[in-house]
Amino acid sequence: CKGDDMTLLILGLILWVAAHFFKRVAPDARAAMDDKMGNGAKGVIALVLLLSVVLMVIGYRGADATYFWDRSAATTGINNLLMLVAVALYGLGNSKSRLRAKMRHPMLWGTVIWAVAHLLVNGDTASLVLFGGLAIWALAEMQVINRAVHSYVPYDGGNVAGDVRLGIITLVVFSVISGIHIWLGYNPFGG
Repeated sequence: CKGDDMTLLILGLILWVAAHFFKRVAPDARAAMDDKMGNGAKGVIALVLLLSVVLMVIGYRGADATYFWDRSAATTGINNLLMLVAVALYGLGNSKSRLRAKMRHPMLWGTVIWAVAHLLVNGDTASLVLFGGLAIWALAEMQVINRAVHSYVPYDGGNVAGDVRLGIITLVVFSVISGIHIWLGYNPFGG
């Protein structure tokens, strides 16, 4: 039933948000979980996140969709440029790039840009729920982290080699993601 698929998508989003907010919203409960389970607590959270992704994928792929807009050549091109930026931001937080010192929450900003890029080319109900929901979560997560962590210290380091490595890795990962999309029947280049 297609309505059930949208329910799975929403349930997956709820689990994703709850698992990510748990540590910040209920720190005592999360600490008690760590005390009781040790490293097993991280495993439980990882399993909840994996389940959330599975539910979102199943729900998204099967949900009924009302279309509000479709992609065009312009939005496809903008999508691909934004995806390059999003992939770079995902890698930035763990890189030795000089850019790392310039931005707090690069992975969460990468998620926001990823979501916006996908909304440009997917104007259906399921996409609005999935990508819109994840963009809202990422923006909210930044606010929750900023309130909870007052001692942020920007990255102090990086070099040209780190910048070049980040650029090369970004292009390789973007190519792999594009290849997977093409293999699944969703050509990101409009073909």
